[in-house]
Amino acid sequence: MSKENKIIYGIYGDEEVLLSAVKEARERHYDIQDVYSPFPVHGLDPLLGLAESRLHIAGFVFGAIGTLTAFLGMTWIFTKDWPIIFGGKPYWSVPAFIPITFELTVLFASIGMVVSFYVVSGLGPGVKSKLLDRRLTDDKFCISFENSENSDYEEFFRSTGAEEVGVA
Repeated sequence: MSKENKIIYGIYGDEEVLLSAVKEARERHYDIQDVYSPFPVHGLDPLLGLAESRLHIAGFVFGAIGTLTAFLGMTWIFTKDWPIIFGGKPYWSVPAFIPITFELTVLFASIGMVVSFYVVSGLGPGVKSKLLDRRLTDDKFCISFENSENSDYEEFFRSTGAEEVGVA
């Protein structure tokens, strides 16, 4: 029978107190499961050792696919499938392709980045996320650890100024 790991968390009322608590946890070599915040906290990512997001690479790749789809699609349509001369322009009129190419580049990049974000984050239809405390989406901050029967966590939260300590 597998034992489910409990999560122990501390709730903080101020972002500066949270940052100093994260520094203290890193100094004590505690393995932080996650840090929750109602808004982005400047300087938190380097403290947690998080790498820069690669979402911009996905945006470039999907944008390039959109560009190629538009440009190659219009090239095929206007030169092979339906070659009609519009207003004296040649069949392959690149300046006329630019607006549609731009629009499809933006469309593919935006939809591709949203789908990539949801897939990497584990979000999507039917996914139910466990919320530790309702106030985390409003005005409170939180550090959580997987409770591996370590009693030092409660003392850590008390010494770093946590307003509350909870177990989920």
